[in-house]
Amino acid sequence: MSMQAILDKQIRVQHVITTNPKQAKAIEDPSRSKIVQILYMKSMHAEQIGTALKRTGSKKALTTIRHHIDVLKEAGLIEVVRMEESRGAMTKYYGTSTKLLGYNTPEDFDKKYSAVIKTASKRLEEILESVAPKAGNSSHKKDLAYDQFIQVEILNRALAQTLERADISRLHR
Repeated sequence: MSMQAILDKQIRVQHVITTNPKQAKAIEDPSRSKIVQILYMKSMHAEQIGTALKRTGSKKALTTIRHHIDVLKEAGLIEVVRMEESRGAMTKYYGTSTKLLGYNTPEDFDKKYSAVIKTASKRLEEILESVAPKAGNSSHKKDLAYDQFIQVEILNRALAQTLERADISRLHR
């Protein structure tokens, strides 16, 4: 007796995520991901982070905030950017080099942006062709997934620099 498929859906890759398990675990907590967003282009100490979190509706105890900070530091998502001494105590200010865009894609995204995606895809193919020889010089010989990871990281960091320049120019207007 032959089986008949009830559903047979072709899956297209629509998202490429480059992260490591430690970073993924760190930002799975909504408060931690909000801290990364808050610290983008700012430096704050733990109490200021707590105040900023309260403004977003997330009230956390200072000890919990410090725990979140430690997890994010351990994952390499935030770092100490300044230290100040005041009355014998050290105050650490934290910042991030990560821009976390935590939004849900609208349901009509593919329909609305399909032409732009197609044009951008063709241009990216050209860019990837120029990046591929440099990215292929890894110690992971013959590992296509790793080479693609390196290519995406190169594009990701180039995009981050471009977005940062746009953010800075917007701030100075």
